[in-house]
Amino acid sequence: MNNVLDRTKIYIGGKWVDSDGTGRIDVIAPATEDVIAVVAEGTAQDVDRAVRAARAAFPAWSALSGAERGAHLGKVAALMAERIDELAELVSRDMGMPVSLAKPVQIGMPLKNITRYAELAATYDFDAGEVGNALIVREPIGVVGAITPWNYPLHQVVLKVFAALAGGCTVVLKPTEVAPLITYALVDLCHEAGLPPGVFNLVSGYGPVVGEAIAAHPDVDMVSFTGSTRAGKRVAVVAAETVKKVALELGGKSANVILDDADLTRAVTDGVAQCFLNSGQTCSALTRMLVPAERMNEVAALAEQVARAYTVGDPTAAGTRLGPLVNANQFKRVRSYIDKGIEEGAELVLDGRETGLGTGYFVGPTVFANVTEDMTIAREEIFGPVLSIIGYRDEDDAVRIANDSVYGLSGGVWSADRARAERVARQMRTGQVYINGGAFNTDAPFGGYKHSGVGREAGVFGLEEFLEVKALLR
Repeated sequence: MNNVLDRTKIYIGGKWVDSDGTGRIDVIAPATEDVIAVVAEGTAQDVDRAVRAARAAFPAWSALSGAERGAHLGKVAALMAERIDELAELVSRDMGMPVSLAKPVQIGMPLKNITRYAELAATYDFDAGEVGNALIVREPIGVVGAITPWNYPLHQVVLKVFAALAGGCTVVLKPTEVAPLITYALVDLCHEAGLPPGVFNLVSGYGPVVGEAIAAHPDVDMVSFTGSTRAGKRVAVVAAETVKKVALELGGKSANVILDDADLTRAVTDGVAQCFLNSGQTCSALTRMLVPAERMNEVAALAEQVARAYTVGDPTAAGTRLGPLVNANQFKRVRSYIDKGIEEGAELVLDGRETGLGTGYFVGPTVFANVTEDMTIAREEIFGPVLSIIGYRDEDDAVRIANDSVYGLSGGVWSADRARAERVARQMRTGQVYINGGAFNTDAPFGGYKHSGVGREAGVFGLEEFLEVKALLR
């Protein structure tokens, strides 16, 4: 196959080595539907080799000072900063986000997080304090198994791997098989930076084989998973057999509450952006826009106007704001949800099913109005550029609707009165709430309530997920 990248090695013990299996997985560019790479279909035996390498590397890595570990991570960050443009092009080709967005989002955010974890490794107080006669210390949990998704394929790896490394853990990673190339590039950077052998290992493959082998392995002390709620439940069940810690970052159906005193133009414009980021393939996307029922028509017209500006097309083109969905399955899934919304009686204000693009997995901006709480598009995670606008009677009703979900990952509130917005935000059963379009904070804890998961990622909270707490009684 011409121009197809061969990445059929796995990374164990500081070396690119052959998999024990002979299976191969094609990597498809979602904008062109071309095969752009081939990776190994890893096996449970590969996982066992990787875990043994991580276990062997753990004593020396965990014995380093935090400053020494931080210096290693800082070298990786420096190399990434030098190559940010080429990495942005790679991830765009890999999973479809327009290059203009991929550079700050898909590469810039992970780079910021690596830099932060390098700093935290050096500055975090692992001897946390005293309680009576007890000295409280925090120690690395051990070997961490990380299983990561395709929508933010570098960012989600970094939040797990570099937090764990900063804390003194060693890691076995199963990256997404759908968009794995940016993760391979990260491992190349780690190798070039001289990360000690066995500290960071990669086994590519499918979740039911490689992911389950990681979750089940008795020498994996913790598994950290990001992906669908269905798959996360399976990871938790498998991991329970060996009584290991499990951190889960799962799905969302987040509500954006626009109160009756809000600046509608600002709120709706930002709300559309928060729904459509990464072509809607964002677990924390604000996909339910809650508005005063009497202003439904006004909001729908404004949302349609804003959404029409989201140009769909080639991720390398300067004006593109929506790239393709990641693969054929996702393309079919999102279109089926749009069909379901029409079938159940929602008002289709803007239809993104037909884009005029004959090649690639493209779905355009889609807006539904007069969506009711019981409709499928109001309750299930679509993972595409589909906005559902739902009317409410009053503030209490808005809070009730926002909380009427099995999920609780993110949310938003808009009001001219900041104190009112904060009051509503405190009532929302969700791990994160944007108030009047507040900026994303890479240091703030990220994670959810209910079926959106267990645990937190990013910053100090993310580091502490990978630490055990010990009391020394003196």
